[in-house]
Amino acid sequence: MRLISEHSSSVAPSGSWRRYTVAAAAVAAAATAGAVAVDADSDWYRSLRKPAWQPPSWAFGLVWTPLYASIAFAAGHALGRAQGRERAGTAALFGVNLVLNAGWTWLFFRRRSPRAALAGTLVLDLSNAALIRCTARVDLVAARALLPYTAWCAFATALNASLTRRNP
Repeated sequence: MRLISEHSSSVAPSGSWRRYTVAAAAVAAAATAGAVAVDADSDWYRSLRKPAWQPPSWAFGLVWTPLYASIAFAAGHALGRAQGRERAGTAALFGVNLVLNAGWTWLFFRRRSPRAALAGTLVLDLSNAALIRCTARVDLVAARALLPYTAWCAFATALNASLTRRNP
């Protein structure tokens, strides 16, 4: 009996594994919620005038996969170092950021509104800045892990702005 309980406690996730698991689950939920709205094969999307510098549709999945992994890592890492109200605030900022992230695809693809999506991505960019600033106060490693995500979102904002201009 003792062997079983020792074995089961060594198999159970430690506090850090729980943080990373919860962070990964939250990121996966946001990614799934956003992906449900994407319809890059729709007549509407295909009819949009796009800039020459827009990546091909298949590239977005290749880029977002490691970016989502970096968000989950950053959240798990930062939440392990934050304490008390700072931890609650950091968790809330990650949560808001993930909602804004998923919401963009709903504004763009489901609402079919590049203009509304541009507003959404600008708010996401502000959220990214707040998230990095907050995260840097508790964990520079986590804050640095968010930099590629923030850079990609800035690129996405520029792309969204171009689509808005080309498709009034």
